[in-house]
Amino acid sequence: MKLQDMIGLAVYEVEEGNEVGKIADVVLDSNWHVTGIEVESKAFLSSHVKVVAWDDIAAYGEDAVMIRSKESIMKTDTDHIPYTFLLGKNKLKDLQVLTTSGTILGRVSDVYFDQKLGNTIVALEISDGLITDLIEGRRWLPCSDGMSIGENSVLVPAMSEERLQKAINIVNG
Repeated sequence: MKLQDMIGLAVYEVEEGNEVGKIADVVLDSNWHVTGIEVESKAFLSSHVKVVAWDDIAAYGEDAVMIRSKESIMKTDTDHIPYTFLLGKNKLKDLQVLTTSGTILGRVSDVYFDQKLGNTIVALEISDGLITDLIEGRRWLPCSDGMSIGENSVLVPAMSEERLQKAINIVNG
């Protein structure tokens, strides 16, 4: 499943079956794990967001995410969120992907995780610009040891360009 596909999904609590909002973003850590989801909030200029920890997600699918209860939603200071996918100061989307040998591979356009592996990120979808995406398509890079998230880029091991593959939806779990 792609993280981009999760953005906008309805979030329901399973105790009473009520919709509690929609996913606004996905929270990540530096070890390439999804640690939670951010539920949309009405406050635009707040330093707090509503987050549901991964452990409080009962199930997720193509149409909705099910959380244990309304009490699973915690107000969290944005400074305590290590990384997000789409929004915020430490977002992964659109970060440059750079090898440790100095080769730019493109920019992060999406992130894949395998539902069978839980919350582990398995690959990055990389865009090399609109024209190249249209002509050649996007590529994806399987995650490996030595990948790290920096302030301005994702650093990947040297020779990672040889591991790039055409982006197809085979990582859907």
